[in-house]
Amino acid sequence: MAKLVCTVEMSKDAGISIKVENADASITQTITMDGTTLIMKVAGQDATSTFTQKADSIAIKCKDFSIEADNTITCTSKKATKHTSDDALTLESTKDLTLTSSAKLVQSATSDLTLAGANVKATAQSAASVKGLTAEVAGDQSLTLKGTQVSLSGAQVAIKADAQLGAESSGVATLGGSLTTIKGTLINAG
Repeated sequence: MAKLVCTVEMSKDAGISIKVENADASITQTITMDGTTLIMKVAGQDATSTFTQKADSIAIKCKDFSIEADNTITCTSKKATKHTSDDALTLESTKDLTLTSSAKLVQSATSDLTLAGANVKATAQSAASVKGLTAEVAGDQSLTLKGTQVSLSGAQVAIKADAQLGAESSGVATLGGSLTTIKGTLINAG
């Protein structure tokens, strides 16, 4: 094992500094306590990590940071909490994952946004809106649109069936327009 150079400095003004130097590995470990701040620093050839603790804050600076717990991890803050990544950010769970807000919840993406699951359900307490430059609602087996009042409108509306098309009303049915055309190989009215 490499020989270490250990230094302890004590000062009434600067506090205490403990330094361990490993010249063979080019690593220096330093603990500094100046009466207000505790600093632990490990400096190597390629990176430096620093732990800075004051009476009201703790700051950790490093190249890689990991936390591992055999049981639970709990993070709580009384004010705003922010997680930022300059690269990909992944939240992953092998069991249920819940995102809950007592106020507004906003999800947005400057590129694609994908929701996928075995069953996907979206429910609104009042109004629900889906909007896009183009929009498509599709069901591989069946599609049901249901409401007390249902409106379908557009500059052009086309209804097409590859096999059979049925339109039926248990009350009054009205088909009308400035020009109405009914055509087919066989037309049965009555």
